[in-house]
Amino acid sequence: MDKPSQEYDAEDRDPVVGPTKPHWLGVLGPGLITGASDDDPSGIATYSQVGAAFGYGLSWTLLFSYPLMVAIQMISARIGRTTGHGIAGVLRMHYSTWLLQWIVALLLIANIVNLGADLGAMADALALLLPGPKWLYVLLFSVICVSMQLLLQYTRYVAVLKWFTLSLFAYFAVLAVAHVNWSQLASNMLLPRPVWTSAYLTAVVAVFGTTISPYLFFWQSDEEVEDMRVHPRRLDLFDSPEQGPKALRRIEVDTLAGMGLSNLVALAILATTAATLHAGGIVDIETSAQAAQALRPIAGPFAALFFTVGLIGTGLLAVPVLAGSAAYAIGEARDWPVGFTRKMQEAKAFYATIAVATLIGMVINFTSINPIKALYWSAVLNGVVAVPVMFVMMKIVCRRDIMGKFAAKGWLRALGWVATAVMLVISVGMVVTSI
Repeated sequence: MDKPSQEYDAEDRDPVVGPTKPHWLGVLGPGLITGASDDDPSGIATYSQVGAAFGYGLSWTLLFSYPLMVAIQMISARIGRTTGHGIAGVLRMHYSTWLLQWIVALLLIANIVNLGADLGAMADALALLLPGPKWLYVLLFSVICVSMQLLLQYTRYVAVLKWFTLSLFAYFAVLAVAHVNWSQLASNMLLPRPVWTSAYLTAVVAVFGTTISPYLFFWQSDEEVEDMRVHPRRLDLFDSPEQGPKALRRIEVDTLAGMGLSNLVALAILATTAATLHAGGIVDIETSAQAAQALRPIAGPFAALFFTVGLIGTGLLAVPVLAGSAAYAIGEARDWPVGFTRKMQEAKAFYATIAVATLIGMVINFTSINPIKALYWSAVLNGVVAVPVMFVMMKIVCRRDIMGKFAAKGWLRALGWVATAVMLVISVGMVVTSI
């Protein structure tokens, strides 16, 4: 007897969620995970810092960035799904070695700095609950992250970690009880009032850099390739164009949902810190304890607990994404076997790169760098590095000899170039006003 016709059958079920998930969740995968990892400790610190410093003044960035981040993440996923290779793999096959090396080097620098900042912030947050030496907590989280990636099936690992990120929804609860000036929030979202100062433009770059980050591009493109390994019936679109409409629709829905959730959480964090910290005269966040105060209206004495669980949960989700995207880039650039769907003995260099990247990030913390400031400036660095990476991605996705009939066109192509131009303009503006 034939199986009932449906978009995804039993063999195509996503292992992250399992065989009993509702049918509509079948389309949610790489985009949802990418969106969740976007609200990492760097994102939490950036939105908190911006809300404290500028109140509701930069809320427009999250509304404006949403269609741009959706477009660029859809382009990332389309590259992986169409070619069967991640971004670095496509660069290796179709572009010069020097361009490949520069793009991979930029990604590595941004990822390792971000990874180190995330580990430091996780340690700093845990110290709110369990006073102790920061170096010990940094070492603890580094060992946990590496061990879980090496010893556990990653899809199951992510399924568990998603529960930790639920604590971020405490920011939505604060919105219900904090004295949010809703009319001012709406006004600033819909009618931006830019201030052409270095601090303001740096904050804009930080927000865009933590929502539109290079590691997210590489991650989502490679997760589409991983998805094809897990589900052999899903072939790359260049060789199997008949799968195109269904695959691209799944990518579209997945990315819209993942980026939408990411930006809603970001907006909630920014609004709560604006209504609590900024309104209370705290305009510069120096410590995790100050950032945790934003949750006090709803969590009271448990504010530090909610903040710590949320920061650690998102950090444990984001650190593997940061280390993993770096390993994907290096591995594909050198034509190694890569991927979390491979066993360790099948991809030794790939897993070794993950361990080394995490180790370097850990070492960064044995300095006097302020964890919260490091998170903020890692977002700024991501915003600057994103520009050349996005330019190269747009060149790839517009080439018919690489993408075939699935080369970007119409609104997707236009939004991709707009996103690239916006990131370039704000980065240049930040540099000019700083000088």
